[in-house]
Amino acid sequence: MSGVPSPPAVPYLDLASPALDVASAEVHAARDDSWYAETPYGHAVLRYAEASALLTDRRFRQGNARWPEQNGIHDGPFLAWWQEVLLSLEGADHSRLRRLLTPAFRRRSIQALQPDFTRIAEELVEGFAHRGEVELIEEFAEPYSSRILCLLLGLPDDEWHVVARWADDLGKSFGIRVKEDLPRIEAALEGLTGYVRTVIDDRLAEPRDDLVTTLLQAQEGDGRLTRDELVVALVFLAFAGMETTRNQIGLAVQTLLHHPDQWALLAARPDLGPAAVEEVMRVNPTVTWVTREAIEDVDLHGLHLPAGSIVQVLSHAAGTDPTAVPSPAFDVERAAERPPHLGFGGGWHHCLGHFVARTDMAVALPLLARRMPAAAPDGPGEWLPVSGNTGALRFPIRFTPT
Repeated sequence: MSGVPSPPAVPYLDLASPALDVASAEVHAARDDSWYAETPYGHAVLRYAEASALLTDRRFRQGNARWPEQNGIHDGPFLAWWQEVLLSLEGADHSRLRRLLTPAFRRRSIQALQPDFTRIAEELVEGFAHRGEVELIEEFAEPYSSRILCLLLGLPDDEWHVVARWADDLGKSFGIRVKEDLPRIEAALEGLTGYVRTVIDDRLAEPRDDLVTTLLQAQEGDGRLTRDELVVALVFLAFAGMETTRNQIGLAVQTLLHHPDQWALLAARPDLGPAAVEEVMRVNPTVTWVTREAIEDVDLHGLHLPAGSIVQVLSHAAGTDPTAVPSPAFDVERAAERPPHLGFGGGWHHCLGHFVARTDMAVALPLLARRMPAAAPDGPGEWLPVSGNTGALRFPIRFTPT
């Protein structure tokens, strides 16, 4: 009708493109224009207030169950497994499994392991501190995260590289190239599943004081956990715990090296380790978007979402939103002033292992800063796309030998 203004155009972000950087000026410009954008994977929430509210809105559930389908995967072992992991479950099954797993990941349980985290980190750093150069992922981030995972699950420390190889390939499940990576993903799923079944058989024969035995006793004792559920849960914990921590360590060091004054500060003030973790995950999270699905028709700030609509919360865009963080530049000493970041998700699906990630990175980052003075990237390295789950594949660094 003449004289009636057209509704404002909604920004479009191609989250499926490896070329899109979700931390780019393009995304920031979209955030300036609108609190949400259109994407190939549904709507994307760009601002902090709307993002944090949506993650705790009971009209939405975790939307990961439809991830394979969104990428053209409609059958096969990966799809069957994906539909059974904790991320994809809702309701009574999700609550039951989460309650069984939670005790092993409580703050007190993880803090008791902090001396072991320190021992592992120091041992790894001793291997390269004298050289003045390191390939951070191969020589520190991957073995560190993998050995901590083995510690948590009660697996032999010297088998970390076996778990890491499968976990690395299975971690491609979260990437935007999941369909083309499917053969490697399914081969890793088969290998890690077989390994976990062997571990379960071993704990049946010789119970130990570890997570596998505890869960096995729940399965054997009162049927709260079936054998298949136990296998699926352990495979998921093995790859999710290793892959996300490895990626986040690389991203944390990347961020700190972009701010040499912060790197030097962390070396001098190891007590700032926990603050550094929170600030890094606000500005450079490995999980760059968190998925939710509407379980009923929802009207959200003028946007109508029919039941079944998928919504992505963009972690970096929300964490650097100037309407929520007036001075959003990276600053470890201001971490306590920030609103809670969304790097671990939120609501009922808040990351189960967040205390592990917070503790092991708070140990690792100050140690790396102290033992790697004047550190700087030694070339561009090799990185995953900055969309979906991101991180470094190779990250060479040079520094003053200690």
